[in-house]
Amino acid sequence: MKRICLAAPGDRLSVLCVGAHSDDIEIGAGGTILSLLSEGVQLDVHWCVLSGGKERAAEARNSAEAFLRKAASYSIELGSFRDSFFPSQSNEIKSWLLALREKIDPDVIFTHSREDAHQDHREINELTTNVFRDHLVMEYEIPKWDGDFCSRNTYVPLTEDALNMKVALLLEHFGTQRSKDWFDADTFKGLARLRGMECRAPARFAEAFTVRKFVLV
Repeated sequence: MKRICLAAPGDRLSVLCVGAHSDDIEIGAGGTILSLLSEGVQLDVHWCVLSGGKERAAEARNSAEAFLRKAASYSIELGSFRDSFFPSQSNEIKSWLLALREKIDPDVIFTHSREDAHQDHREINELTTNVFRDHLVMEYEIPKWDGDFCSRNTYVPLTEDALNMKVALLLEHFGTQRSKDWFDADTFKGLARLRGMECRAPARFAEAFTVRKFVLV
């Protein structure tokens, strides 16, 4: 399997992370972010959560700050769109993303998957890929009871330390989610082990993404 380097130690990389809800980015791409930082990549991160009201807004901000503690720079934006009703707010969300595009030109975007069963997640994928048409977009996955897992074509191997840190930060910062029967260390580590097996990751763990297009030069 051919390995392609997203960024080498010391490189500067501009990253846009887009999540519908307060824990989505961390679950889908948190290990990748932590791994890049631990490898010495200088990340400039714009972290956007579109539905962040009340207690979940505080969770989102505190978690993002914990994950990005070693970033070269970061900014956090919290939207106030109504949870579970994103398709009916499509015009407003697209305008929000268009305004974001006026401010940043990221090297890579992490966002939701087109195949995700959650209507908010699918809407964010459609609008992100529509607004940011000339960018590398990596679609992450969120485990849940819908049973919507699919084959992925891109993997980021994780060390056990990076995975353990991701899981510890998730469990620490998202108290509102602990009552959900799928939100636990076994789910996150089990998925990482499965994806690590698929890509033969050296430390046995990985996060998986879908990349629709990229250019080899």
